[in-house]
Amino acid sequence: MKSSELKSWLILTGLALGLTVTNGFARFAYGLLLPAMKIEMGWNYAQSGWLNTANALGYIMGAVLTMLLIRKYSPSHLFAFGLITTTFTLLVTGLNAEMWWQTLWRILAGIFGAMSFSTAGALTAGLFPKEPKKNALAIAILFGSGGGLGIVLSGAFIPLMIETFGTNIWSFGWIIIGTISLLFLPLGIWASLQLKPAIQNTVAPTTLPIKKIWPELAGYAGFGLGYIVYLTFLSAWMTEQSASAGFITLIWILLGLSICFSPIIWGPILKRYASGFPLALILTCIAIGSALPVIFNGTLTFFISALVFGLSVFMAPSAVTNFTRQNLSSDSWAKAMSLFTVVFAIAQTVGPYGAGLVGDIFQDLGMSLLTAAFILIVAAAISLSQKPLHNSNQ
Repeated sequence: MKSSELKSWLILTGLALGLTVTNGFARFAYGLLLPAMKIEMGWNYAQSGWLNTANALGYIMGAVLTMLLIRKYSPSHLFAFGLITTTFTLLVTGLNAEMWWQTLWRILAGIFGAMSFSTAGALTAGLFPKEPKKNALAIAILFGSGGGLGIVLSGAFIPLMIETFGTNIWSFGWIIIGTISLLFLPLGIWASLQLKPAIQNTVAPTTLPIKKIWPELAGYAGFGLGYIVYLTFLSAWMTEQSASAGFITLIWILLGLSICFSPIIWGPILKRYASGFPLALILTCIAIGSALPVIFNGTLTFFISALVFGLSVFMAPSAVTNFTRQNLSSDSWAKAMSLFTVVFAIAQTVGPYGAGLVGDIFQDLGMSLLTAAFILIVAAAISLSQKPLHNSNQ
């Protein structure tokens, strides 16, 4: 392997570790700490879901802010800034149990995390510009391994730590996550500064065919509504089902590892179809993963659920990206992906709080998971009606 290629893979490692912090830790570790926080603070399900809704609101603000700043600042600097500030938010989240404090730092984690997440793809796309296959693999590794590793690392210690030391240890969990993030900082910052993509001073005046792509947009909105419920409430629901900390740990590690390997499973399907079929199939699998442990409550079912959900959940953004690249002109890709991101982010804000309300009404988080699964199935049906925009595509 040439030294230049080795350096490119090392840069990818740094960028992926950055997403471990801004995506895996900042967005999904909360689901593991939630059972202890809910008990210690006496929250209901709606309050519990609110904090992930707050994080999603921050994500919207961060995505819009990045769209504005990227015209004046390099994606490299925005990625590094987002990584540093997200790490700080993780370190301080556990310092105060008041809802206003938790809400503030969940929102800020969303804002800063979105800055790194939104620029990571553009940075990775510059690693292998003349090798499409390696470029596609690098992007898949970035999003799959980055988020998946965060879930694996969080799942490996948080449930066992809470079982061993009690629910009042929840604040120390945030400090540990923040400390691990500090260890990832040097390589992540170095990686981003090795790449110098051009600053986007102008935006091409393109018009998107909204009427023709609305099924894909609606399907992606359904994804935002439904997927976050599982990652927010799974651990809390398993705790209410008297699952042991060791079992919860195994499930989350399997979930994270499945996410890491998901690009291998879905790659051929994403490349073959230019229609809404890949997104529809992915949403169906996410729905099955969400509903299985509620309908068939059992040890084996939890393993199957984590496997099916993990192998599918992070492939929805890849499906939308693939659809965009195959059906729209290259000068409209950035605008289209920005639209998909905003639609997804808005829908994502409703999911956790809405699911919490359902849980409060029925006094059963299982109903929240089933509701999410129903939304995902409806979204899959809508996505299936999406046709390729060009007859030459399949």
